[in-house]
Amino acid sequence: MTEDQAAGLRKPGVSRRAKIGLVVLVFLGGLVIAVLIAAQYAIRHAEPILRARVIQALSTRFNSQVQIDEFHVSVYKKDLDVEGNGLGLRSNLDSTLPPQISVGRFSFHAGLIDLFRSPMHVGSVEVHELVIKIPPKAQRAAMLKTKKGHSKLKIVIDRIICDDALLVIMTDDPKKIPLQFKIHALTLWRVGAHEPMHFQARLVNPKPIGDIASEGSFGPWNAEQPGDTPVDGHYSFTNADLSTTRGIAGTLSSTGTFSGKLDTITVDGTTDTPDFSIHVSGHKVDLRTQFHAIVNGTNGNTYLQPVHAQFLHTSLTATGYVVRSLVQKGHDIHLDVAIDRGRIEDLLQIGVKTGPPVMMGALQLKTSFELPAGKESVSRKLRLAGTFSTEDVSFNNPRIQKTVDEISLRTQGNARGATQLSRQDLSPEDRSHTVPATIHGRFALAAGTLALPQLVGTVPGMEVDLAGTYTLDGQILDFTGQARMDASVSSMVGGWKGALLKPMDRFFARNGASTEIPITITGTSSSTHFGFKLR
Repeated sequence: MTEDQAAGLRKPGVSRRAKIGLVVLVFLGGLVIAVLIAAQYAIRHAEPILRARVIQALSTRFNSQVQIDEFHVSVYKKDLDVEGNGLGLRSNLDSTLPPQISVGRFSFHAGLIDLFRSPMHVGSVEVHELVIKIPPKAQRAAMLKTKKGHSKLKIVIDRIICDDALLVIMTDDPKKIPLQFKIHALTLWRVGAHEPMHFQARLVNPKPIGDIASEGSFGPWNAEQPGDTPVDGHYSFTNADLSTTRGIAGTLSSTGTFSGKLDTITVDGTTDTPDFSIHVSGHKVDLRTQFHAIVNGTNGNTYLQPVHAQFLHTSLTATGYVVRSLVQKGHDIHLDVAIDRGRIEDLLQIGVKTGPPVMMGALQLKTSFELPAGKESVSRKLRLAGTFSTEDVSFNNPRIQKTVDEISLRTQGNARGATQLSRQDLSPEDRSHTVPATIHGRFALAAGTLALPQLVGTVPGMEVDLAGTYTLDGQILDFTGQARMDASVSSMVGGWKGALLKPMDRFFARNGASTEIPITITGTSSSTHFGFKLR
């Protein structure tokens, strides 16, 4: 066979390979054109598609009517940049309510392929001018009764960054001002993933005004029962100005942890107020507390179980509650307070204007503490009722103490010693002559006046049973009662005068005492008059 014949036989084989290659090229070219056409279609329709996905996701997640005033999408290569204004979510369950969530401006970045993923995935969202309004408890309950089933969420967001947000907790009473929390910065992670989302927040507490920084996890959100939504984390509360609460002052700081459900959050923490004071006294003390509390995050009601407080040389324990008032703006406080080992001068220093405290001594006390909401100062609206007992009591006023010491000597029958003491000019620092005293009784405080229906004081040789009132400003001191002495009248007077009074002893001896005489204590804390009412 010649070479020309052989070449002719090879030509059909080459032609078949060329045809196959041509078919492949045509197929690939068509595929590329189809992809380009699809991409161009997606790009041209990205804005309405993405807008619909966002509205559907928000509507599903919050069971709300979603309104977006402006929504713009720009495409760069394979990515989407989204910006919008005027986002509002209004509950489907009660159209009469204002939008529960509103956003001034928002923006986020997403890949083009994310349009077609289920759930749709968004990396980061920036939100500005966010306002969240939580309806009153009664309206939330009514909304839940009409709630229908809901579909699964169709979007997951890796991170949401908010600045200058506002949380508003509405009240059932239209006359009351809603509770508002200004949130300077809020960051949420893994939003919409049906799992707890991590958060960091910095906000301003409305009352007392102060800065709160908090970090923890929240959710997943329970739309049917919001109060069952889990929450846990830790917080710090700094620069809290207590003067924004009428009647008290100081700068409080607090740290602690919290966990539980939104309507039953368990909080354990400590507070420190180095300059705590009550306006009626103005005396500053370092007040420290350690507390275990149950907080309802939906209305702010707090139940203390218990609080341990320390100031000066006194420790106290309190249990009770702080709840929003039903009749006044603010909170009603009710506590049961117990002091097992305290000092009476510490309580007088913190609660009484005059100084130094009129008395010193060991103190035990149990009382109810009620501080209702209202515009009155703490000293005017504070109510107390309880019992107390003191030991080793002495008086800072040297005139009062000297009088007590003289009476103690006389009631023991030592008239000569009492006379010698009365002639001495003792300084307030000289306590060598001081006799121990004990005081116990019942008390009630209201409208700035301390009433003591039973006040029993004892010193060697005498027991005094009094009843009366004392104002916290120290301007009124008025007590009357009975003084019972171990010695007779004649032995208390002593000398030749006592001998003359000896026939009178039997007239004053009664109720098991050698002498019983009506007694009065009147005047002010700085000018006190102590005397007997003899008839």
